[in-house]
Amino acid sequence: MRASPSRALALPFLLLAVLSVAGCARREPVPDAAALQARAQALIEAGNAFYRAGDHTTAAKRYAAAAVVKPDDPAACFGLGMALTKLGRDEEARLAYTRARELAQRARGVSADTAR
Repeated sequence: MRASPSRALALPFLLLAVLSVAGCARREPVPDAAALQARAQALIEAGNAFYRAGDHTTAAKRYAAAAVVKPDDPAACFGLGMALTKLGRDEEARLAYTRARELAQRARGVSADTAR
């Protein structure tokens, strides 16, 4: 007796669901805000050191990593803009500077429209 096509498709989905739930139980705890801030700050400081040393590629990587760890940190975006400018990636730098300005204004409670 052959299984119906819907049953044949149901088994892989069931297996995937079981494996997904099993994997969820082993996840690492989410770091708290202070730990994220500390990690982002360490990455920004590393970016600053590489920038001062003239290694703008590595500086850009550190600033980008800081922006991933703490997406609302304007310093990470500003540093990224500086490093990208030095690398001649002007359009990407402009976007990073714009993002840094938006984040700084948001942190001060100023909307982008009223700041212009």
